[in-house]
Amino acid sequence: MLRWFIFIIVFLLISFYGFQAIKTVSKNPWIHYLFIGIGLLIVGNFIIQFAMSSEGRVLSPSKSYAFGFLLSFMLFNLVMLPFLFGEDVIRFFMGVYEKLFSQKQAFHVPSRRKFISSIAIAVAAIPFASLLYGMYQGKYNFRVLKYVLHFEDLPDAFDGYRITQISDIHSGSFDNHEKIEYAVNLIKEQKSDVILFTGDMVNNKSTEMLPWKDLFGQLEANDGVFSVLGNHDYGDYIDWETEAEKIQNLEDLKFIQKEMGFDLLLNESRFIERDGQRIALIGVENWGKGGFKKNGDLKKASESIDPKDFKILMSHDPSHWDEVVLKDDYHYHLTLSGHTHGMQFGIEIPGWIKWSPIKWRYKHWAGIYKELGQYINVNRGFGYLGYPGRVGIWPEITVIELKKGSETLNS
Repeated sequence: MLRWFIFIIVFLLISFYGFQAIKTVSKNPWIHYLFIGIGLLIVGNFIIQFAMSSEGRVLSPSKSYAFGFLLSFMLFNLVMLPFLFGEDVIRFFMGVYEKLFSQKQAFHVPSRRKFISSIAIAVAAIPFASLLYGMYQGKYNFRVLKYVLHFEDLPDAFDGYRITQISDIHSGSFDNHEKIEYAVNLIKEQKSDVILFTGDMVNNKSTEMLPWKDLFGQLEANDGVFSVLGNHDYGDYIDWETEAEKIQNLEDLKFIQKEMGFDLLLNESRFIERDGQRIALIGVENWGKGGFKKNGDLKKASESIDPKDFKILMSHDPSHWDEVVLKDDYHYHLTLSGHTHGMQFGIEIPGWIKWSPIKWRYKHWAGIYKELGQYINVNRGFGYLGYPGRVGIWPEITVIELKKGSETLNS
């Protein structure tokens, strides 16, 4: 209860500054009432969804939108705050100066300047509009990113081999069947030799995938569709009545993947063969540094793999690559991960800038990286979680072509 009280106080203080800017720029009381009404509606809906909902910690689309609107409104006010607070400091010292060096007896603080408040609102409108755009358009702005990776020891039979990687579906957040169907068709259009899904099919519960099972079950490739589990697939982030119910939830999700035609690798490996040659596909359960689940067992997953095999590893969390894979005795030529979502927010201009706040937590957070002669691709994710949108970091379908020859990178 205390945390909700603190949250409301903080919200009101931040909104008060935003209201000051609105009141300074416009003297129309109906605009003032509109700002107050929107603020109360947003915070009220957020409290209803998160404090009074019977769903507990299950993150439904309605909860995501409640969070998204709250985030947008608070960011709008937060961006204005430095302008207005800075002006308040100047106004205060101007009042002190006037009190000390003028004949006036009363302490007087100059009024806010309309010019400063107008600038504050204009600047704050940019991230506010961006977050709203991300909620209604950005999250469905699917991009196909194509890479060509060269390997000296790639078996000749796999020269030109095409992999489509998708990750972080988070089906429990979906709210538009037409847009998701478009994205699934986009995956099918790539006509890759194999499709690899690197975890987080749901937010919490296996039932979230049921409305989308038939759609994603349409995915197929000559060499199959393979998958691994992500941290959200275990159901760790909600409360279960019994441990048995949680265990059954995971078993149900495994069965759903089987029904869809996904070959789920649970610390296992498979061989893909062509013309008497083969590449090894290894899939580990989730392994993440910090407080994330560490069920991934690389040694077990690779026990039937020969050191000389060309290896493709599926591991949901890229921190596994940093902490374990690169240090392993085996040489894993290509690792495919997801998990970070690129934080669903950032700036990417190819060849110039690639930035997101997630880089402060993850060294490898989006795209292709190379260390010690080994590659990792961190997929930016197919779906979204929490904030129901994307700004600058768009939903991704990755297509990687393997080529025989000197190691170069093109995208």
